[in-house]
Amino acid sequence: MKFSIRTKFTVGMVFLFIIILVLSIFSAYYLNKMSKKTSAILKENYLSVVYAREMSEGLTNINQEIISSSFMNKTPDGVLLKKGLDTIDKSFQSEKNNITEPGEDKLVSDIETGLKEYRDSVMEFLVSPQPVEKVINLQKKFNPLYQQLVLLSQMNGKAIEVKTDDAKISSREALTAMTILATLCFLIALTFTFNFATYFNERFYQLYNGIKEIVSSNYGQRLYFEGADEFYEISLVFNQMAEKLDENQQKIAVTLQTEKEKTYTKSEIQELKSVLLRIKSIEEQAESLISKLEENS
Repeated sequence: MKFSIRTKFTVGMVFLFIIILVLSIFSAYYLNKMSKKTSAILKENYLSVVYAREMSEGLTNINQEIISSSFMNKTPDGVLLKKGLDTIDKSFQSEKNNITEPGEDKLVSDIETGLKEYRDSVMEFLVSPQPVEKVINLQKKFNPLYQQLVLLSQMNGKAIEVKTDDAKISSREALTAMTILATLCFLIALTFTFNFATYFNERFYQLYNGIKEIVSSNYGQRLYFEGADEFYEISLVFNQMAEKLDENQQKIAVTLQTEKEKTYTKSEIQELKSVLLRIKSIEEQAESLISKLEENS
């Protein structure tokens, strides 16, 4: 199949573009993969840790208010307790919609049950805050609930560590894969560019030297290009031109030689004519002398 120089150049540019495109696609793939892993850590586990911490702080504030009001024999701050319960409920609903780890659903269900009982006990305490038994009862419900929240935070914290290690391994694998791919693509592109440049440089150099030889009247110069592109066609035209110039030079040389021979023959003829004229003059002089001698005798 015949490929023109323009076609070869276009194919070369498309080939380099494909290499760049392959690198871009794989880079985007690995970056997207890493982004999903890190996003999962932030969206799923980190938020659960935040929700568990918010609920723990809310419970601690409520418990401190209840204990301090009981010791000081004063009425607890109902606004503070209700606000704390609302904050806990809000964080719990967010956590309930963000369950990701195995066993987390069972733990959240137990926390929900404990929170409901704790809320009921707090509301009952607000109605009648004086009995010590209610404070002790609230303390008994607070401790296991608080431990469950700590366990929830630890569970997601451990998941963050595991997923972070997995993300690190994936990043190293991605870096290795991209390094190998980039090196391979670089070598392919370098080889292609070198061969492509060498192909054109050699032919342009030969064509340039051929033209210089023709200008120097060396009409025996010939070009031999393999292939079926424009360079091959140029070599055919160049060789035809050189052959015609060579033929013309030979014809001119023969003509000049012939002209030289013709000039040499004419000079000889002129010389012969001169000799003949001199001979004729001598003959005339001899005849005149003979006539004079005859008259005197």
